[in-house]
Amino acid sequence: MSPDGRRQIGAARHLRKRAGVTLACLAACAALIFFCTSASVAAPPQRVVSTNLCADEYVFRLVDRRHIAALSFEAGDRHPVVSTIADKVGGIPQVRPSAETVLSYRPDLVVMFAGTLPRLRAALDDLHVPVLEVPYDDSLGAIRKTTRRLGAALGAPARAEALLTQMGATLARARRLAPRPPVRTLIYEPNGYAAGGPVAQELMGWAGLSDAAPGYALTRSGRIPVEEVIAAAPQLLIYSGQEATADARANLVLHHPALAALGGRTYTAWNSLVPLLCAGPWSADAAPVLAALGQKARALAPAPARP
Repeated sequence: MSPDGRRQIGAARHLRKRAGVTLACLAACAALIFFCTSASVAAPPQRVVSTNLCADEYVFRLVDRRHIAALSFEAGDRHPVVSTIADKVGGIPQVRPSAETVLSYRPDLVVMFAGTLPRLRAALDDLHVPVLEVPYDDSLGAIRKTTRRLGAALGAPARAEALLTQMGATLARARRLAPRPPVRTLIYEPNGYAAGGPVAQELMGWAGLSDAAPGYALTRSGRIPVEEVIAAAPQLLIYSGQEATADARANLVLHHPALAALGGRTYTAWNSLVPLLCAGPWSADAAPVLAALGQKARALAPAPARP
């Protein structure tokens, strides 16, 4: 072999050797980057305890059932039903959340509604048990932010996005059903309170209803007297409860015989509107119900007089 040939073979071997070293370095760097990235992402919680109805609603939807150590007793309560998941939580422990009870489930994360159960929160902080707080949301925009934040914290961002996609589809359906112009509506609750709050009002808007409550004269305790309801006669009156039973003193006002005077002027209906009790993506489920009631009220409204 000529000297030139030997030099070319040597150069080729040297290049292959350098290339092998470079590839090995790149592989090592890639492995290091993967390890560091993996280490920086916390593993999703394995034993989650929820201590409040509004936390239950999120935890049940975002956490695998096998990783839910316990929900609050409100999740499955049927006297009355206050949860949208009451028929789905059978087999999951449901507790009254004292410190002793919560800790007995050995949680690696406790989900709480912000500002509730201060003694329990203090005990968890003292023992360095991680706590995730669910805030009070006053708009659909805030619900979207909270859902994404909780989805990330619970290792379920895809589930969170699915909830929001479903919420958007439900709102769109309500808007298609919504009567126009808006139907003046009062949602009358036990003890004479009106269902209010920004989320309820926003959903009423999607459903083609306008909230009549701000126009009523309230008592000092914030209640709407039966006389005021009759005098102002909304187009739609929704009793928030169960028609068949007056199971508590608070519900007696909804069964007041004087309300019969609204006959012929107001369309009345009973609906518990459970999705409105806690603000979350599921709250949108109330909007198509409200829209359908608004349609009935509009259909029964007297035709405008001809000039």
